[in-house]
Amino acid sequence: MRRIPPRVDAIALLFAALASPLLAQRPQIVWSDRENPIREQINNLRSLPDGERPIVTKRLAVQIRQLPASPNRIMLAQSLANLVTEGDPGPEALQEVAATLSQALSQAEHPPEEAFVILAQFVRYEHVPVTCCRLDDPRFAAAMASLEDDDRHRQSVDFTLTDLTGKRWTQRELRGSVVLFNFWATWCPPCRKEMPDLDTLYRQFGEKGLVILAISDEEAGKVKQFLAEHPVTYPILLDPGREVNDLFRVHGIPKSFVYDREGKLVAQAMDMRTMRQFLEMLAQAGLH
Repeated sequence: MRRIPPRVDAIALLFAALASPLLAQRPQIVWSDRENPIREQINNLRSLPDGERPIVTKRLAVQIRQLPASPNRIMLAQSLANLVTEGDPGPEALQEVAATLSQALSQAEHPPEEAFVILAQFVRYEHVPVTCCRLDDPRFAAAMASLEDDDRHRQSVDFTLTDLTGKRWTQRELRGSVVLFNFWATWCPPCRKEMPDLDTLYRQFGEKGLVILAISDEEAGKVKQFLAEHPVTYPILLDPGREVNDLFRVHGIPKSFVYDREGKLVAQAMDMRTMRQFLEMLAQAGLH
């Protein structure tokens, strides 16, 4: 099956062309007087308090829908869609952002393929109903088929990795436990934000059979330096060659996967999750 391009990081999608000298030969993005304030607010979303962020996100989604159709509008809609899935914005914010992306896709002359991937992720993983705009496009169907293929593949993965203490972990040997795999990196703000909740869950449910394994593709020294300042009690596994990241088909982080005691994949998160959301995922594996 043809692979769909991976999810593009929100900040990179909007600003790489402006920030990187390597891309200086590309045409410079020119933001209109209406677009630029929206761009700046999207860039500032991660700095907002959790209670304020969904309100601002919904307002931005409406403002993007009111813009004239243009490649810039697609970029803004994609970036907002990438950011809204961090944490628990609520169904209204998710629906508003999905509607904005869907509208932008429907009115674009040459919509980018990755926008169909993001929309498909909303439908499959965030359970957001999307009832209009390009759902009959073969690129949307291809994106949904690719996500389904990824999930089938993850049902049968197996691997062995070593943690920071030198202990080896093999997935198939974890049958009988509820296992949460968390893919993360020290440079990733949403990854860092969910780590205290993961640590609390590990302490709370460890005696009930929960195993949390956090997998980083960074070098051991960098990970150890970070953990010296931000310690956690759950094991940190090292995947510097990204073999396990590729095995799980992880293109963006954080990503979390929950397997039940029989080794069946029962829940997954495409982005950062809150304590409430993690508890819902663990409940699907029978852990309460």
